[in-house]
Amino acid sequence: MLRIRNLSAGYGRIPVLSEISLDVSKGAIVGLLGSNGAGKTTLVRSISGLTRVRAGKILFDGREIQGRPAEDIVAAGIIHVPQGRMLFPDLTVSENLELGAYLRHARRAFDANRQRVEGFFPILRERRRQAAGVLSGGEQQMLAIGRALMAMPRLLLLDEPSLGLAPRIVDEIFNVLRRINEDGVPILLAEQNAMKAIESAQHIYVLESGRLAHSGPSAQMALSPEIQRSYLGVA
Repeated sequence: MLRIRNLSAGYGRIPVLSEISLDVSKGAIVGLLGSNGAGKTTLVRSISGLTRVRAGKILFDGREIQGRPAEDIVAAGIIHVPQGRMLFPDLTVSENLELGAYLRHARRAFDANRQRVEGFFPILRERRRQAAGVLSGGEQQMLAIGRALMAMPRLLLLDEPSLGLAPRIVDEIFNVLRRINEDGVPILLAEQNAMKAIESAQHIYVLESGRLAHSGPSAQMALSPEIQRSYLGVA
């Protein structure tokens, strides 16, 4: 579904990614690991059309999308949940969800999609009339994912969904991500919580200093001494 080949990207004259190749197949969860500054966010933003691609190709369903406007990439079905959530804090939960459904086909299915989102995150039903800015961090992350689902994604990009959240909330969110994937939505998950990513994903890619350092099936990566030492805290 998503194929990235020899991708290089950066900001201005500053290179961040160099010759990255990566695949996300239909029905898969793919984990993208790396420390702060490794290039995970830049890669996700490059796919979304928010960061300029300097070289290489990004193909979605066989069509090149690098260099296309972000709104065209959204219309193609690639929906991005950014690090920091980027909600509209003064708008209610319901209004934030409505903004996720701005594509024509999503507007037509609004009621069914909202029921689906509230089935995944029942707390959002209780908070419908509350401003997003007064929600807890975990509730805001749920709303950010819910807003993305309102757009009926064909591929969901998540950038650090566990950042700053309590372990119990992280468990809850990752359980929902697995359910979303079981519903047929492929996921590319950029995440520093290596254990959660490995538990949830079928395949893992590891970025180090903007380059692809390791990749492989999650079970294989979990047994790698280097991954255990660098990312799983195993001596």
